[in-house]
Amino acid sequence: MEHQLASQEWRPHVLAVPFPAQGHVMPLMKLCRKIADQGIKVTFVNAEHIHAKVLAAMSDEDKNQHCIELTSIPDGLQTEEDRKKGLIESLRRTIPRNLTRLIEKINCENSDEKISCVIADTTLIGWIHDVSQKMEAELVAFQPGAAADIALILQIPKLIQDGNLDTNGFVMKNDFINLSNEMPPWRRNELPWIVSSDLKDQKIVFECCQIAQQAVHQYTKWLLCNTFYELESSACNLIPNFCPVGPLFCSKISKSPASSGSILAEDTTCLSWLDKQKIGSVIYVSFGSLAILSQDQLNEIALALELSDRPFLWVVRSNLANKNGFLARVAERAKIVEWAPQEQVLSHSSIGCFVSHCGWNSTMEGLSMGVPFLCWPYFLDQFHNQNYICDMWKIGLRLNIDENGLRSSHEIKRKIEMLFADNSIKANALKLKDMARKSVSESGSSLQNFETFIDHLKK
Repeated sequence: MEHQLASQEWRPHVLAVPFPAQGHVMPLMKLCRKIADQGIKVTFVNAEHIHAKVLAAMSDEDKNQHCIELTSIPDGLQTEEDRKKGLIESLRRTIPRNLTRLIEKINCENSDEKISCVIADTTLIGWIHDVSQKMEAELVAFQPGAAADIALILQIPKLIQDGNLDTNGFVMKNDFINLSNEMPPWRRNELPWIVSSDLKDQKIVFECCQIAQQAVHQYTKWLLCNTFYELESSACNLIPNFCPVGPLFCSKISKSPASSGSILAEDTTCLSWLDKQKIGSVIYVSFGSLAILSQDQLNEIALALELSDRPFLWVVRSNLANKNGFLARVAERAKIVEWAPQEQVLSHSSIGCFVSHCGWNSTMEGLSMGVPFLCWPYFLDQFHNQNYICDMWKIGLRLNIDENGLRSSHEIKRKIEMLFADNSIKANALKLKDMARKSVSESGSSLQNFETFIDHLKK
């Protein structure tokens, strides 16, 4: 009888560990809220500086309604400047020790709710598998980006063996890597480990990808991803134990509260402003949480938006200088915010196009809402996402760089006009929206995958 009572009181407990960046925290947070909605306990572990930002960005209502436990561990660094230079190296040193201590503390405090599963970001999983084994918790991988990118990473040993890559991640044969005719190829400067022109940085990130490849291959039976099978079937078919559970939403078509784990406070005044605009008329401009643009480039964007004669919502993370009276001239048809509730913005009927850096979260959100793209990739996987958007799915256009290294006001204005006039792009965007919604609806592929995973956790 006592044994039977103990088994009834036990419930699974998931520990989730994202890489400390906005584009990694948000999708894993959305997944964890869905898991917690199924009665499973979830503890979400951010690096301390990210944890503080997430809490600061949450409303009091979200804090009260939050269905998962939020906690943190140190990343071993003191300043943002230190993180720019040495985050990956510091995480490699500190995560195993700090995560072990945290799990021991959690398990000691409640023996009926010990950590039974660790969901680790693929970027970190190579440094976490020993911890999960030691703590007797199942290790599950989570890929916050496209299936195509993890498919490429898992092919690294073969690509090196076949002479397509050298040991530093440089392309050796041809000018691109192609895994399938049904996927866009990666050009030599579009590989996900090309973070900058600094060869030392590239080597560190490439080694991180190799470690992730080994850990995913050897230690995980589940690889969850914020995509859906119908969107990336060719990439999905290349990956063992692959489990697409996207698109992951936090509002509108989700039962969870609106908070998404954003590290920046969302300015919701833009929603009432959108209510006043005509259907399909607004240009939404957002370059994510990391892109940095020169003042010259900001001026070109401002001029293009002014000349477009269309209403626009522009996310600018720091104060936009009021150069040449720009704000005064466009005040009647412009809204500028430091951060926006993007899912709600993109789902608004007034949005007509999305000028985007093509991060995977933004890509999934935009296509799930049926919004055409103007593509402005900044780094990492964003260039390959652009290739998907423009070449494979045909739901957007590229913004090309001129001889001065800028996307000119003329180019931006011309592509805005082209996009608003192209009915085929709009039609393709609506088809993908329907496909995305079906994947997370009853009997949809992603919902079935998620339910199978939940059943596994509860056994």
